[in-house]
Order: sequence, then C-alpha cells, then structure tokens
Amino acid sequence: MVIALAPMLQRWARLFPMPGTRSGCPAMGRYEALLTEAALADLAGRDGAALAYAQANQSGKAVADCLAATTTLWLPVYGVAAAVLVGAVAWVRDRARAGKGEARTPAG
Repeated sequence: MVIALAPMLQRWARLFPMPGTRSGCPAMGRYEALLTEAALADLAGRDGAALAYAQANQSGKAVADCLAATTTLWLPVYGVAAAVLVGAVAWVRDRARAGKGEARTPAG
C-alpha cells in the first residue's frame, strides 16, 4: 500500500513537507535544461523549437528522477506512518467491539 501511495503523497507539500529534499528538484530541472542547451548549441540557431523540446524533456526527466529519489528516501517514514495508522484503527475497532460485548452481557 505504501509503495503504491508514496508517489502521490510526496507531491503534497503540506501533508508531507520532507524538509530539504524536495526543494532541490526544480533547480535540478533548470540545471539539466542548461546542460541540454550547451550540448545542443548548434540547434539554437537552426531549430529553436527542437531545442526547447529537448530542454523541457530533459528538465522533466531530471525533476521526476529527483522526486523519485525523494520518495525512496522517505519510504520508511511512509511505512511507519501507515503501520501506526492501521494499528490505531485496529485498536479502536477492538475497543469498540469489546465495549459492545460488555454492554450486552447481563450483570451478575
């Protein structure tokens, strides 16, 4: 469950702030776009649209890789949070069931 939900959860900055890990991802994308422009400098004069596409593509890949690495780093935290949540729900349901069982038995 955690592995399936982690990519979605890591994009919710308010719910899972992950300090210091997610903030570098946009900068990584800008850096990759600059590297692409430097590598394909001959396209800048001839085909600006191709250069822009290559920059956007490489930037998107860099940001996605950065976010995936962030998710991997924080996956144990997600796992513990999911285990605590499931444990708490099970405990509350058990207490509710035990309370109903005591209320139905006649007092002796």
